[in-house]
Amino acid sequence: NRSHVLGVIVRRIVDPFFAEVLHGIEDVLHTAGYGLFLAASHRDPERERQVMQAMGERRVDGVIISSAQISPEQLRRLDRFDVPFVLINNQALDEPDIYAVYHDDAYGCRQITQYLLGLGHRRIAYLGNERGGRTNVKRQQGYEAVLQQAELPLRADYITLGATGTPEGGAEAIKHLLALDELPTAVICYNDMMAVGAIQAIHQAGLRVPNDISITGFDDVALAAYITPPLTTFHQPQYELGHEAAAMMLRVLNNDQNLVQPEAIVLHGELVVRQSTIALKR
Repeated sequence: NRSHVLGVIVRRIVDPFFAEVLHGIEDVLHTAGYGLFLAASHRDPERERQVMQAMGERRVDGVIISSAQISPEQLRRLDRFDVPFVLINNQALDEPDIYAVYHDDAYGCRQITQYLLGLGHRRIAYLGNERGGRTNVKRQQGYEAVLQQAELPLRADYITLGATGTPEGGAEAIKHLLALDELPTAVICYNDMMAVGAIQAIHQAGLRVPNDISITGFDDVALAAYITPPLTTFHQPQYELGHEAAAMMLRVLNNDQNLVQPEAIVLHGELVVRQSTIALKR
């Protein structure tokens, strides 16, 4: 007695990252004859609880969750409705018996940091997202690992966290770095949207990107190629994350005998070099 409807929970529907993830999900489900029940969590625990409740009561066949803040306790609530779920880039990946698709964020930030070192940068800062959960932890770990391998100091004043992963969060957080006596020559931003705000704040402070400070993002949302200057970033395969998660969900629903439980698919992206980074003059 299937409904042929899958629930999809994202953090913010308007975020361009989730738009591409949804594109991948919808392409798979449309072909399979499934509809979507889409909801946004907005990082609100009560709203998340209500969304979970509604999806369970409406008997969706399964739920795909692309929201970094969904907790193990909330996942157990879905279990009570006997609804299977697949996670995308979720911090609850550390829980056992989880079907998941995620991007290797530590690898991505290692690639960015190594690239900046290759350009001659040594004063490299990390502008993170305090609400980024596991994703922020892994990206910061990748950044720190490369600096340690290069025997460069991990300066506490070069690591700052924005309140949100938005342009506003990036613009506010970069002010801490701009107030330092010794400015970083490069800043790795948690995502492209924070980089957009950081670049604007740098320009408003009378400095130039990349001549004074090189900036990188993460995700490679469509906007990244069209801001000024076009953003060097790490391409996270957003469409593929959604596509693989939806395909995994269908395999769970169809009791695919080849599906190993728990199964986690790890995807790797690639560095995209544009004009927001520059080699240091020696």
